[in-house]
Amino acid sequence: RRGGLADYTSEELDLNNAASFRDLSKPMGAIGEARAAQFRERYEGLEDMAGMGPDSGGMVPFHYGTHFSCAGYVLYYLIRLEPFSRLNATLQGGKFDRADRLFRDIGSSWLSASAENLQDVRELIPEWYSLPDMFTNSNRFDLGTTQRGVKVDDVGLPPWAKGDATEFVRLHRQALESKHVSERLHGWVDLIFGYKQRSKEAQNVYVNCTYEGAVDIESIDD
Repeated sequence: RRGGLADYTSEELDLNNAASFRDLSKPMGAIGEARAAQFRERYEGLEDMAGMGPDSGGMVPFHYGTHFSCAGYVLYYLIRLEPFSRLNATLQGGKFDRADRLFRDIGSSWLSASAENLQDVRELIPEWYSLPDMFTNSNRFDLGTTQRGVKVDDVGLPPWAKGDATEFVRLHRQALESKHVSERLHGWVDLIFGYKQRSKEAQNVYVNCTYEGAVDIESIDD
């Protein structure tokens, strides 16, 4: 999950300020209201199609055509560490993806997943709270240069981390273990593991094939 944090821009991280935290009662796709409205509109349109009966093509309505977690996202975040770097390159046909699409800045990653990108509703992986090495390109991999001419190297950290990946992980974990998050974590658990996993009301419906049992693997012919 995203540690409960929503502040990746301040010079100092204030864990006594409720505005520093994400709303854990909402999935990532429902946090930024402008984008959330687009996801609701998508669901309603697909719901109308599903109501067409045989002409619907078996359409099952959803808010999100991607998912909050998958193996590809793990490789995306851990690209600077072996064996994940090698696996990442394998996934991309033998070389790293284009620099503009790599994980390169924490603040930008938050904005993408919370507000800006209709294809990005990802949660975080556990290493964000325990592994500062994932943010440092200690293997000196050539990760390319963005279209704006910026060389991708270490991950850009929020100002409150003071340029120190270890300090970032320490504060990020402190936020996760804070009183604010502890009192609200049950809402996130309901969304990810509990009774709101397919809740239209909570705006938490993912494409049907991502749910266990939705696809009969044994019936698929190669």
